[in-house]
Amino acid sequence: NDCSQIFYISVIEAVKSLSPMVVGRNLDEIFNNFAGFWRELTSDTQLRWIGPEKGVIHLATAAIVNALWDLWAKKECKPLWKLLVDMDPKKLVSTIDFRYMSDLLTKEEAIEILGRNEPLKMLNEHKVLQSGIRAYTTGFGWIGFDDNKIRKLCKENLSAGFTSFKLKVGSDLEQDKRRLGLVREEIGPENKLMVDANQCWEVPEAIDWMKELAEYKPLWIEEPTSPDDILGHATIAKELNPLGIGVATGEHCHNRVMFKQFLKSGGMQFCQIDCCRLGGVNEVLAVYLMAAKLGIPVCPHSGGVGLCELVQHVATWNAIAVNPGDTVSVVEYIDHLHEHFKHPILVIGGRYMIPQSPGYSSEMKESSLLAYEYPSGTKWKELFHSGKYRKFSVPQWVENKCFPQN
Repeated sequence: NDCSQIFYISVIEAVKSLSPMVVGRNLDEIFNNFAGFWRELTSDTQLRWIGPEKGVIHLATAAIVNALWDLWAKKECKPLWKLLVDMDPKKLVSTIDFRYMSDLLTKEEAIEILGRNEPLKMLNEHKVLQSGIRAYTTGFGWIGFDDNKIRKLCKENLSAGFTSFKLKVGSDLEQDKRRLGLVREEIGPENKLMVDANQCWEVPEAIDWMKELAEYKPLWIEEPTSPDDILGHATIAKELNPLGIGVATGEHCHNRVMFKQFLKSGGMQFCQIDCCRLGGVNEVLAVYLMAAKLGIPVCPHSGGVGLCELVQHVATWNAIAVNPGDTVSVVEYIDHLHEHFKHPILVIGGRYMIPQSPGYSSEMKESSLLAYEYPSGTKWKELFHSGKYRKFSVPQWVENKCFPQN
């Protein structure tokens, strides 16, 4: 739609603005001082003002940093998770910028957390390669689905091996009760059920609403209120935790600083990182390690195009090198647009199979790039010449930054 097109264009322009800090640099110099490079990338006086470390400029940072990690893994002929697992703890920690987070986690503490699992990494890796990473399904429970469709999809997902299910809630209390009841009928009491409100409530409303839904034993309520309201999430958690309901959030957290506050305040019992909203792998690692220090499970968000492909790598690293034996962490799965990637995810029996191809699994097929790359892709040209975008030709549209009329 028009808004998403403008959004993508904005991120691309932000990437171009940051590119002078990358183009012409030596890769080994970057990798040998990745924390320093990351700080440089996020510290330009004018570009930092756009954020700082949030919004479009941070999404562009993530795009550049994730691409560099993809290059590093390919250079070493390893999938990204294996590159991370094989790193000495001191080397891995050296890639993280600890600015603004050392009051919760220091470099020394991060090295100590990783060092605990060093002797057993090979054994842990073998186990994870055999078992995969546990996934939960979201695709069955959208607000617009009728009861019959929800029942049908529950049955299909159970047959496919899923044991954790997430349902959207918040539009109508009685409707939520009915839908949760039928999902519980289908999946039984032993399987896990989570609910997601997508930021729709005030803090008191979230508490009251979830108390009404407590009988259905939801494991968590996701994004019950504004994703920026750290104290509000903490208040909700304080009221709901005695009922066995945790608070999950993080897919809209801008940076490690927000995560630090959520984690320290008790505002999240389930930490949901997003590999493209945070500033790339470096910052994702930082959040994982802060959560590990406090014993809070990380359950990555994976709803957007390519996110499933990315998060499987950091979740695998976590299962091997940070929290082996963790039975709580689970990774979101949505069966959506994976066909555009050269190395798409493979989910069998409700579990992500561990990727083996070198890189970050982020490389798209040439045919998809030819169709969707901005501004030269065939799909973009169709939009430019459809009459929807004023009367400029493609070069004029790009040059004049012309946006849709509506």
